[in-house]
Order: sequence, then C-alpha cells, then structure tokens
Amino acid sequence: MQGALVHYSGRVQGVGFRYSVKRIATGFEVVGLVRNLPDGRVELRAGGTAAELEEFLVAIRESHLRHHIAEESRAPLEPESHWRGFAITH
Repeated sequence: MQGALVHYSGRVQGVGFRYSVKRIATGFEVVGLVRNLPDGRVELRAGGTAAELEEFLVAIRESHLRHHIAEESRAPLEPESHWRGFAITH
C-alpha cells in the first residue's frame, strides 16, 4: 500500500470540498482522511494501491472541485495502519 499527503489551496473551505472528496473516495479502494487546516487549505491523507490512489487523486482533480483548487501539493506518506475507510476530520 502507498500513501499520499496532498494539500489543496484556493477556495477549498466552506464549499463542501471535504464532503465531495469523501463521496469520490467511495468509488475507490482507498483509506484515509480529509480535513480543513487553520491556514485555509484542505489536507488529504490517503492510502491504497498505487493505481487506486492515483486514480482517486485524478478523480478529485477532474471533478467539479477543480474550479475551487488553485494549487495542489503532493508528498509521499506512509499509510497509517489504523486507517479504516475514509473519514472527514476537523
């Protein structure tokens, strides 16, 4: 399993971004979480097979959310063993 830490900036808070990401996640074999950050960005921590993870991230970029994303930064992340499903946290 691979993991990714992704930060989205732009108009990504207060527009249903986290809920949309969670809804998109249901179509993929991924685990993780999405949360708002105090600086106005949204953080995504996700894990899955390399192919599923990449397809999930592409699906986010190609969804209606693309209009809200000004910048996306991505870094590798060791998936956390306690992740089960996909959650929205605060």
